[in-house]
Amino acid sequence: MKRTYLGEFEEIVLLTVVVLETSAYGVAITHEIIEQTGRSVRLNQVHAALQRLEEKGMVHSRMGEATAERGGRRKRLFTITAYGEQTLLEIQSVRTQLLSLLPRPLKPSLSI
Repeated sequence: MKRTYLGEFEEIVLLTVVVLETSAYGVAITHEIIEQTGRSVRLNQVHAALQRLEEKGMVHSRMGEATAERGGRRKRLFTITAYGEQTLLEIQSVRTQLLSLLPRPLKPSLSI
């Protein structure tokens, strides 16, 4: 299969789908990204990334059961596919390899 590249935000969304496991839906993904990264993220950005990831075959979605908390509306739940997992493993491998080639360890900067 041809290698598909991900942008940074798509990678974060895909990782968050894995982290949330069976409760990965738009709002939960958005909140988790904000909590973990401190970034300002809007729901429509997450939905757009999820749509791109689904078109690329990296996530699969299904409709969950209706819940009272959502006024009887159903959630679209996302799970990672085998292709999505393979892509994350390849990204991790490339990053690990590049980090191993650094001439010196990276040090945190005091002025960010």
